[in-house]
Amino acid sequence: MDIKSVTTDKQKRAARYAKAMGHPVRMYVLELLSNQSCCYSGNLSDELPIAKSTLSQHLKELKDAGLIQGEIESPRIKYCINTENWQEAQQLFKQFLKI
Repeated sequence: MDIKSVTTDKQKRAARYAKAMGHPVRMYVLELLSNQSCCYSGNLSDELPIAKSTLSQHLKELKDAGLIQGEIESPRIKYCINTENWQEAQQLFKQFLKI
């Protein structure tokens, strides 16, 4: 028996979301985006005291997990919460934490 045979799809998705949320900068980005419709990457780099390349890595992690989505509006990228996946993440965490 291996770990893949005993874990559910819900557990795997929740773990992916949790991993993406596992850094304070990513939590900051998610909180910021959840309180407004969208934000440009340039605006985020103005607000956060980190290198643009580091911010880009954090945004990529959130995007790969499906928690945010980016739309290229050359020369900038507009980021927004992926509402469907954000709601799913909230539901999964509520179920697992029994809250």
